[in-house]
Amino acid sequence: MSGTMKIKVMKGPKRLAAQSVTPFLWFDGRAEEAATFYTSIFENSKIISVSPMLATFELAGQRFMALNGGPRFKFTEAISFFVSCKTQLEIDHFWEKLSVGGEKSRCGWLKDKFGVSWQIIPTILGDLLNDDDDARSQRAMQAMLKMRKLDIKKLKAAAAGK
Repeated sequence: MSGTMKIKVMKGPKRLAAQSVTPFLWFDGRAEEAATFYTSIFENSKIISVSPMLATFELAGQRFMALNGGPRFKFTEAISFFVSCKTQLEIDHFWEKLSVGGEKSRCGWLKDKFGVSWQIIPTILGDLLNDDDDARSQRAMQAMLKMRKLDIKKLKAAAAGK
């Protein structure tokens, strides 16, 4: 034995099995309550399973897991869920429902009653902020910075200089 190891080099791309990413949320004994709350707000949502330690649920087809992990860890704004809304009616719905018992903030951000941060954002905002006309995008940005719940008509009017 020479003390060397032979390494086999794989040629070409190696294919990985399709992966899924599931948000795993830590609650202080309120996992089932959170799952029930969230599934009551989003369409195409359901609770899949509940045990004393874990609730598994889907929101708009995205799977989530909620752990009754105790008081050690808290949610922060460093992680948020981005809800893309096509209409003002959708913005109003998610803003009002998710903020019950929570805290409304600025620029479409809120914290729900569990401390989870959400961004309730109109789909048109990206177009307004990335407009080729810098003045137009800056007017939209300045309007957004003054808002709590985002208002599509006011954002469009600001961008247009009205």
